[in-house]
Amino acid sequence: MTILAVEQNDSGNAVVEARSGMTGEVHSREIPISKKALMKGLADRAAVGLSIQAVFPGLSADDREYLMTGITPE
Repeated sequence: MTILAVEQNDSGNAVVEARSGMTGEVHSREIPISKKALMKGLADRAAVGLSIQAVFPGLSADDREYLMTGITPE
């Protein structure tokens, strides 16, 4: 999975555009977290090797799966 872009919308949520590691398709998903908090969490996860659940305990399983793989529930 490759994150292509992260923007913050007017609601303060991060909108993440990512390419699915499974299909290669590009999807966009609104994640209920600020762009700054998302980027910090992803950097901390990469640096320390924490699980996605430890870094983002408040996100849904679908949101965490999307951040790891780019795969949407659909």
